[in-house]
Amino acid sequence: GDALYAFKIALDDPINKLNSWDNELDNPSTWFHITWNDTTNGVERVDIGNSELAGPLVPQLGNLDKLKYLEVYDNKIDGSIPKELGNLGNLVSLDLYGNSLTGSIPQELGNLKNLMFLRLNDNKLSGPVPDALTKLPNLRVV
Repeated sequence: GDALYAFKIALDDPINKLNSWDNELDNPSTWFHITWNDTTNGVERVDIGNSELAGPLVPQLGNLDKLKYLEVYDNKIDGSIPKELGNLGNLVSLDLYGNSLTGSIPQELGNLKNLMFLRLNDNKLSGPVPDALTKLPNLRVV
């Protein structure tokens, strides 16, 4: 829960979408907009699309090593995409479209060998798509 709590406190949450994200709990299994997997003992999904959230993606998100789905689309997320997201080796879907992200796409995202869906459109990103991303074996939607 520490990584998600770090994300929560970095965000402006005008409609209290993340109100249940309480760092006093042992794990985030009871938090709203989170899917917890008892077998892997980890967060499998973060679903906070279209939630009016503003602020940066935090590097600590790269610590969610069981994460398969990071859905943070249609918000007001700004700053750059942390290279630490390249540590999420189980990630299948990374949806960050419809935000205000800037900078380049980190080459570390090329480490996400299980990634099937990468949606970064409708941001303010610049620079080329890293070669490593074009070589991901399972990537279907970009």
